[in-house]
Amino acid sequence: MFKEFKEFAMRGNVVDMAVGIILGAAFGKIVSSLVSDVIMPPVGLITGKVDFSNLFLNLSSTSYETLAEAQKAGAPTINYGIWLMNVIDFTLVAFAVFLLVRAMNRMKREEPTGAPPSSRDCPYCLSSIPIKASRCAHCTADVPA
Repeated sequence: MFKEFKEFAMRGNVVDMAVGIILGAAFGKIVSSLVSDVIMPPVGLITGKVDFSNLFLNLSSTSYETLAEAQKAGAPTINYGIWLMNVIDFTLVAFAVFLLVRAMNRMKREEPTGAPPSSRDCPYCLSSIPIKASRCAHCTADVPA
């Protein structure tokens, strides 16, 4: 069983997947920082100095100025500002992954080899015949050039 596990773990796909997960986690932190530290402050400024990380709906009867105060008091809250930032995080990560996959697919595409075809189809029986053939070997019909 150990040998079987070792073969599974050392297979190229598993190692590639592990590297992808590690890089994805690190990339997710970078995107989260981009959203919370770079994108949301100007958006908050444009929308009237709103701090999205502090937007919440208080479900208790006591009033709280900040989300931190409400959480410290143990008040139930709906943190829609944090949720909004997470939605933006996800959208940016998904878009970046899309661009990466798109670029990888473009690199993987095989360029057409400029070699001319060596065979063609017979117009009568649709068998493959050499390009220079004047008669089909399968149906014996004369084939136009």
